[in-house]
Amino acid sequence: MTPDWIAAFVIGLVGAGHCMGMCGGIASLLSMGQSKPSAAIPIYYNLGRLSSYVLFGSLIGGAVSSLANIANITHAFAWLRLAAALFMVLLACYLARWWQGLLVVEKLGQALWRKISPAGNALLPLKKSHHAIYFGFIWGWLPCGLVYSTLTWAVVSGGSVNGALIMLAFGLGTLPAMLAVGYGASYLHNLQQSIVFRNIAALAILTYGVYTAYGSLIILMSR
Repeated sequence: MTPDWIAAFVIGLVGAGHCMGMCGGIASLLSMGQSKPSAAIPIYYNLGRLSSYVLFGSLIGGAVSSLANIANITHAFAWLRLAAALFMVLLACYLARWWQGLLVVEKLGQALWRKISPAGNALLPLKKSHHAIYFGFIWGWLPCGLVYSTLTWAVVSGGSVNGALIMLAFGLGTLPAMLAVGYGASYLHNLQQSIVFRNIAALAILTYGVYTAYGSLIILMSR
């Protein structure tokens, strides 16, 4: 287990309050039109959502790694890792609600989402419970600053497998809160809204971001 996997998991865990806010209405949407909603629907939905994250990480990690090997631009990874560290700092500021600049990044994906979202809406109401997997896979593309921030780590992961594992770790971090939403639990939501919890989590992410940025700068200055 690498530090990046741990960091991705922590981002998902502490940032899931944002996910709950964006996707809190999913449970009611998926149960729409069903007299007896299946208890497996939240599991199916999150399975699809995590699958989309893994695909993102694999594709972007593999593509960047291949380009770097072909063009022999390994030195560029230090710059990319520095950019990832800066995203981590932005994410920490967002989670603690010190500064909401990360919302600007989310808006960049709105145009693509407007083209993709009708495919998800077409699945409603769900004809079968397992169709929630497909719905979750599509909703994994919902513009999200947390996802975009973690994807920057997949970029510098060094390959498709590591990229996929980083995004899987992030997805697993979000899972407890998202399942809590699906099953109507509220205690995790209350914890996510705690000022103390948010600030401690943000400081932890900020520290890791600064540490990573420092390491990248050392590499760049030594060349």
